[in-house]
Amino acid sequence: MTAAEAAVRPSADNGTAVLKLEDVHSYYGNIHALKGIDLEVRSGEIVTLIGANGAGKTTTLKTINGLMHPRQGKIWFEGQDVSHVAAHQLVRRGISQAPEGRRIFSRMTVLENLQMGAFTTLTRFDQHLERVMTLFPRLRERASQKGGTLSGGEQQMLAIGRALMSEPKLLLLDEPSLGLSPILVEQIFDIIREINAQGTTILLVEQNALQALAVAQRGYVLQTGRVLLADTAAALAANEDVRRAYLGEI
Repeated sequence: MTAAEAAVRPSADNGTAVLKLEDVHSYYGNIHALKGIDLEVRSGEIVTLIGANGAGKTTTLKTINGLMHPRQGKIWFEGQDVSHVAAHQLVRRGISQAPEGRRIFSRMTVLENLQMGAFTTLTRFDQHLERVMTLFPRLRERASQKGGTLSGGEQQMLAIGRALMSEPKLLLLDEPSLGLSPILVEQIFDIIREINAQGTTILLVEQNALQALAVAQRGYVLQTGRVLLADTAAALAANEDVRRAYLGEI
């Protein structure tokens, strides 16, 4: 499927855009990674980015969370230009991420990892801790256990829980199902639904396009740093080109 075969379809404006990217271009040195990305995430949504490896999904998240800054274009969060705001300041403003590969602190306990995620909300630590422990009862059982001794699924729960400790308005999830068994994948996506039902807006990057489109309201298909398609999740799941390219159907 090429860009010439499918036109980008902008989504209808029927909600408040918490996040909006306008003509965003990002680079790794001289490598032009994002080539004019336009997307938005509305309050209360789950929006997913799907695409092959190298399509620009993780780079898009890095550009949103301040680990990279666009050379061209604008990033708006709650109506404010945050294109060049530092990553730690974006956490304070309400953007938090559970990164690809989990990246927990392996020598710290589960509780200490969660404390690291709460540096912006220490006055409400107990409240947020209880929320995370309710979402992830396994973490309550493992509270004093070193992060590096957890299973892959438990580490993913910890990574998401740590991101939630900052009380994000927008939660960025990068490949939450990576390396997990099918049963654990189902559990993680059930928890993602629950987090969203509790009021957290989510931008999800996920190789498992079938699961991602099942949990999201809308989606964007990225290819070589560009938005190839934008539509409702249901429409993308029914699109024959998307099904062939990303859902493993012939």
